[in-house]
Amino acid sequence: MSQEAIRKVIEGILSEMGISDVAVHLDQPNNPSHGDLATNVALTLASAVGKSPRTIAEEIASHIKVGEFGIQAVEVAGPGFLNFKLSTDQVVTVLMDIIVEQDGYGRSDDGKGRKFMVEFVSANPTGPLHLGHGRQGALGDAIAGLLEWNGWSVGREYYYNDAGAQIDRLGESVWARYQQYLGEEIDLPEGGYQGEYVIKIAEKFAAEYGDRFKGDNSQKPLDLMKRTAIRIIRDEQDKDLSDFRIDFDVYFLESSLYENGQVESTVEALKKAGHVYDKDDAVWLRTTEFGDQKDRVMIKRDGSPTYFLPDVAYHIDKWNRGFYQVVNVQGADHHGTIARVQAGLQALGLPEGYPDYVLHQMVRVERDGKDVKLSKRSGSYITLRELMTEVGVDVTRYFFQMRKPEGHLVFDLDLALDQSDKNPVYKIQYAHVRMCSIFRKAGIERDNLIAENVDLSVLDTKAERELIKQLSHFPELIRRAARLRAPHIMCDYLEETAGAVNSWYHAGNPNRNPELAVLVSDSDLRNARLVLARAIQIVLYNGLSILGIVAPERMFRDSDTAVHSTNR
Repeated sequence: MSQEAIRKVIEGILSEMGISDVAVHLDQPNNPSHGDLATNVALTLASAVGKSPRTIAEEIASHIKVGEFGIQAVEVAGPGFLNFKLSTDQVVTVLMDIIVEQDGYGRSDDGKGRKFMVEFVSANPTGPLHLGHGRQGALGDAIAGLLEWNGWSVGREYYYNDAGAQIDRLGESVWARYQQYLGEEIDLPEGGYQGEYVIKIAEKFAAEYGDRFKGDNSQKPLDLMKRTAIRIIRDEQDKDLSDFRIDFDVYFLESSLYENGQVESTVEALKKAGHVYDKDDAVWLRTTEFGDQKDRVMIKRDGSPTYFLPDVAYHIDKWNRGFYQVVNVQGADHHGTIARVQAGLQALGLPEGYPDYVLHQMVRVERDGKDVKLSKRSGSYITLRELMTEVGVDVTRYFFQMRKPEGHLVFDLDLALDQSDKNPVYKIQYAHVRMCSIFRKAGIERDNLIAENVDLSVLDTKAERELIKQLSHFPELIRRAARLRAPHIMCDYLEETAGAVNSWYHAGNPNRNPELAVLVSDSDLRNARLVLARAIQIVLYNGLSILGIVAPERMFRDSDTAVHSTNR
């Protein structure tokens, strides 16, 4: 592929200049007149090399042989950008790469099979999954998918916080509702869980145990109610996640860290390392030695651990399992815990910055420009189940992924329920459907398309050239999105690609008839455009699959205006 070849040429030139281990990234210039590919590598090297970016760029350009790898021209622009213009013959060769590689197009071996854990959702089993959990699930699953496409051996992990004060409060809330169900006048505990789901759990408990624990507030019924509540809520959360198309490799229980002594051994290891001291009847960790703003209490006066201690023990366990690369996808409310967890791990000899984090902001749902009211079932929030039932799994996943995680997300229900090209999900899916439709109309099986000996140089319109270039950037974009842990980059790319596809498909085709757009009478042009249509379909399918979204072959509306699709 020309893009990969040009990257290797630049890396080779840099090596001859005595510059090694440099990541060269090629992008499509915003202005097509600037060329087909561009790199800012000279700007990134300036401070390290001690030369101006433009001088470095000119030196690189002087070593590039015009004519090789389809390079028609190379120029230095602005402060030091390198712009490349490719020949038409070279531009279209990517179509053959796509046809040959199919669902492997865009994959790389950057990770070389090394282990990488993505931990996400990790909701407390204290209630139904809310929209924050949903956004976290969609982001985490997409990040895992991007890493897998880049050659990492990815483990998806869910950490169950099934121990601590919140679980105690859940048990107390169920106990109160159970007593109310039996006719007792009992108030919910302060800070108790309000949702209808707590009442349902209490009713199930009563159906199983009757009035055996009426008025009994001893530890036995409380522990039993906690276990019952956790089991019921976990089952429901698992069902929600499964329907949201998220599967985990490991479900890790916080309680296991206490049961197998890992929390205790972590404390002892920190003491042995000399980073622990006693003060005010509590046990403190010197996190300031590792960049934290102040030292932190590790074990409280009553002997119970603060919440970051089991987190440190958990990440030691991750490290010991061989996950030397870890990213935790969590809500922005976890920001305050990062420094102390990383400090605790550094105190035990783990590298600085372990683990990595992606923090996402909250989700607000709007209809007609107004906030949608809270759910009765949860008592305080809209549930993931309610949202994906309302708008569908594909739309929910995509909307959660299409904005930067660090930005607040306004989930526009009006747009989410729109079944036209205005909805970005349907815009992409319709583009995929249209490419599938072309082959049905032609009576050709896509997988049987013969691309050899097809004269692709006839794809010489501006729209076709720009569309082919867009397809060629797919592998580099996957690398970038994985490196930045940014699924929204993939969403942006797919929307841009779908827009280019739809423009090409409808150009001079007011009746939206694929015979006019692709299946023309000129056999050479027809065959070339079939190759292009197949390449488009492959790229859209691959991109949507990374995001965990269906790439339908057909879409239609029934009497209830719901969109249905048939998968590939």
